[in-house]
Amino acid sequence: MEKLSISDLNIVLVEPSDTQRKIISTFLTKENVKQIDSAANITEAKQLIDQHGADLIISAMYFEDGAAIELLKYVKEHESLRTIPFMLVSSENRTSKLEEFKQAGVAAILPKPFEPIHLQRALNASLDLLNTDELELELFDIHEVRVLLVDDSRLARNHIRRVLEGMGLQKIKEAENGAMALTLIKDEAFDLVVTDYNMPEMDGRELSEFIRFNPETAHIPIIMVTSEAADSMHMANIQQTGVNALCDKPFEPNEVRAMLAALLGD
Repeated sequence: MEKLSISDLNIVLVEPSDTQRKIISTFLTKENVKQIDSAANITEAKQLIDQHGADLIISAMYFEDGAAIELLKYVKEHESLRTIPFMLVSSENRTSKLEEFKQAGVAAILPKPFEPIHLQRALNASLDLLNTDELELELFDIHEVRVLLVDDSRLARNHIRRVLEGMGLQKIKEAENGAMALTLIKDEAFDLVVTDYNMPEMDGRELSEFIRFNPETAHIPIIMVTSEAADSMHMANIQQTGVNALCDKPFEPNEVRAMLAALLGD
């Protein structure tokens, strides 16, 4: 199938401010986006998406009739819409508010105001989700790589699974937390573990320690997916457990592709 380019994208822009809609539309036009449909609130956005679909949704956070998280969950929970990438544009910087979006599978988060380079990166990350491109490995058949995906958020698992499947990975088992993952690891063999950090019952750090210090599983590469700051105390502790790579949320295909090539290509 022919790959989409930025000029092919049909974008739904959801923004309550007329001025902000014009500014963002101008930025998008400069990036060669040709089709932009606009909505001023959540209700209008849902109607647009239901009637005409979209290749990408770009949304502000707060509206008179709700918040963008409602629209994101609406999209991700509908079978016919869940593959549409969702980009948040907001001046919100509270970790708890942004964490909701990261857990729900947002493709990109842009600051408001943003620079052209921010938009370019976010558009390319969205295209990577839409355009599947199998990863070629010398030592593995990508279709046969056995992956254990661990995250307590179903929406986050759906997003990560989609990224992995777009690279050709087909054998993916899921677990909701570290305790469930351990049960699977004891019964089955895996070539790669992709795990969230913050989870109930057993978090990603505890799971990684078990994998790394058990002789039967010590060889398995581990990618830790987290929204924690890279220089936080938690991240310093995690790196001491033998995690092979740290990946930020949102889970960006380009970054993940490079990690997989390095971890599975050795």
